[in-house]
Parts: sequence; C-alpha cells; structure tokens
Amino acid sequence: MSADNSTPVVRQWTTWMPVLALLALAFGWGRDLPALGVTVVALCLFSAVLAAVHHAEVVAHRVGEPLGSLVLAVAVTVIEVGLIVMLMTGGGEKASTYARDTVFAAVMITCNGIVGLCLLVGAVRNRTVIFNAEGSGGALATVITLASMTLVLPTFTTGAEGPEFTAGQLAFAAVASLGLYILFVTVQTVRHRDYFLPVERSEVRGAAVSHGAAKSSAHGAAGGGGKDRDGDRAADGDVPGDVDEDADVDEDGEHAPPPSNRAALTSLGLLLLSLVAVVGNAKVISPTIERGVDNAGLPYGVVGVVIALMVLLPETLSAVRSARRDRMQTSLNLAYGSAIASIGLTVPTIAFASLWLSGDLELGLQPVHLVLLALTAVVSALTVVPGRATLLQGGVHLALFSAFIFLSLSP
Repeated sequence: MSADNSTPVVRQWTTWMPVLALLALAFGWGRDLPALGVTVVALCLFSAVLAAVHHAEVVAHRVGEPLGSLVLAVAVTVIEVGLIVMLMTGGGEKASTYARDTVFAAVMITCNGIVGLCLLVGAVRNRTVIFNAEGSGGALATVITLASMTLVLPTFTTGAEGPEFTAGQLAFAAVASLGLYILFVTVQTVRHRDYFLPVERSEVRGAAVSHGAAKSSAHGAAGGGGKDRDGDRAADGDVPGDVDEDADVDEDGEHAPPPSNRAALTSLGLLLLSLVAVVGNAKVISPTIERGVDNAGLPYGVVGVVIALMVLLPETLSAVRSARRDRMQTSLNLAYGSAIASIGLTVPTIAFASLWLSGDLELGLQPVHLVLLALTAVVSALTVVPGRATLLQGGVHLALFSAFIFLSLSP
C-alpha cells in the first residue's frame, strides 16, 4: 500500500520540479545573484537533474534500448552545444578554448568517470559485469576516432598558427564528425541494434555451462571433468550465490508494463524542460564559478570542466542506476553515446557558428591532455574487448579520471 501511495507523490514531484527550475532560471537569468540566490538555483538545478533521470527512464522503458539511451544523450548534447555557443559569444579572449575544454572534459567524464563508476557499482553488486564487446567496442572506436580528428590533429597541423584548424580543415572535421555520428546512430538503432542490447547473465551462464560440458567430455577419462567445470564457472564469475539474480526485477520497476504513448510523450516533454533548466541554471551560476576559479588562481579551463560535470549529471545518475540493475551495456551506451554526441554534434555546430563568431578557435589539446587521451584509449580498449570487467577495471578508469581532475586544477 505504501508503494501505491508514494507513486502519485513521485509523479507530482517530477512534474512540477522542472517548472520550478525554469522559474528559477527566469528569475536568475542575467542577474548577479547573492549567495542565497545561487544556492537556490543550485538546488533547483540538482532537482531538475533528478527529474530528468526519471523522465529519461520512462521514455527509455517505452522505446526500449538502445533508443532510450540515445534520447538522453542527444537531448543533453544539443542543449550543451547551445550553452557552449552562448558562453563563447560573451567570453572574450578566454572563449577561444572553451569548446575544446568542454568537449575534452565530456570525453574524460564519460569514458573514465561514468564508465569507471558504473564498473565499480556493478562489480560490487555482482562481482563481474558483462556487456556486449561488439557494440561497446564499435562505440569506443568511434569516440577515439572523433576525439583524434577534432582534438589531436589541430595540435600537429601547420596550416594555422597554434593548435587551430584552417577554415578548410575545420570544415572537413565538421563534415567527418557529423557523418560518423550519423553512421554510428544508424548502426546502433537499425543495422546492428542487437549489439547494443543489455546482455542477460543467463545467456553467459548457458555458454559457460556448455563450454564446461565440452571440457568435461574431453577430459572425462582423467576424472577431472567436474573440477574443470566448476573452475570455468568460477572464472566466469557465475558461481551460484555470487550474483543476485533478482537484483533488477522490482527495485526500480524494471519489469513493470511499458508506459502508454501519452505518458511517454509527457515524460519526453518534461525531460526536455528539465534539461533546459539544468543547462540554463548552469549558465546562471557560471559567473559565480568563474569568479571562484579566478579567486582561487585556477586555470580558466576548470570552468569548462565544472559546467560539463553539471550538464552530464543526468546521464551519470541514469548510467549508475542501470549498472546497479546489472545492465552494464545500457550504462556503456549512455557513456560512449554521450561522448560521441558531444563531439559529433558540437564540432559541426561550432564550425558553423564560427562564420559569425569573432576570435580564434583553439581545438588542439595540450601535451598533458594528449597523454591522458592516449591512456584512456588504451585502457578503454583493454576493458571493452573481453566483454566483462571487475573492480580492477573500474578502479583504473577512476584513477585516470582523478588524474584528469587533479591536472585540470594543477597543470
């Protein structure tokens, strides 16, 4: 009975919170808020994040994977691009690196922060997390290719001074990025949709049992079949009792009936409102963040990192919740999909906006960031290829993310 009584309260809260956050946005837009006002806006921002996660999961439950992950990734990225353009128009000389700082921060947050946290949460709960190596590997390859073309090559090209593209090079990078993004979405949602669906643990267990039975018959004469079979199951992390089979059944309504079309459309609209509120309120409190960064003597790039962290909060929470339900593939879809969308949509938009925006556009990474990106590529490949991971891989990714944050604060 308590669950039934709580449902309308939750729905009412997630319905009205985006509206309140938009009111806070309207109140604070263009004003120099006092400390109390900044606190209120920050609370509304965080509440809008929670509402966005709820509505994204309603939409995802209706359309299914991987479209559900794509909805949130694209919605966040489209509004993030708008935020970048707004900040670039009024940022002065410092705005030349804002797009680079924000996009690179998004890549490091998604590929190391979100992935590492999800691996950690999933492994603590289930010992070993499983996912589809084909789909995740393809997504990772797309991320690394996009990042290399747009953030690495400008550091080494000689057509323009500094880590910048010439006009022709920028146009090529924009077209290539957009084309690769469209190709990835087509593969993810149409051509090879099954590569991006969550992997059921029972399928892995069945394959392990078949493999163990084959080894048992091959070594049966030696009397070691049973031992080999048990060893295979232990190695695969599928020993009975190691996995909570019902962890994702009722905890978050995973097996509840799909919502109606009307409910899904309502949630989609409220999701967009929530994301507008999140990004808009992040813009409202960004002057406070900039003043704090200046007063602390930190590099200006920290502003891009903080904004990226706030904008990616909805995807982070949604990905962690999926990892808790032992749906690691959904978490990877969110993480890598967000990184792909961040580059594939931001660079073409910035290239188009540069037609009327004055000033330079520095996209090339600094040497320290090049090393971090290279490490991320290697470590991510080693994580994805086996199709399963443990606490160790999660810890490695979080170590890389911590290094990125620390070196952003103290380059």
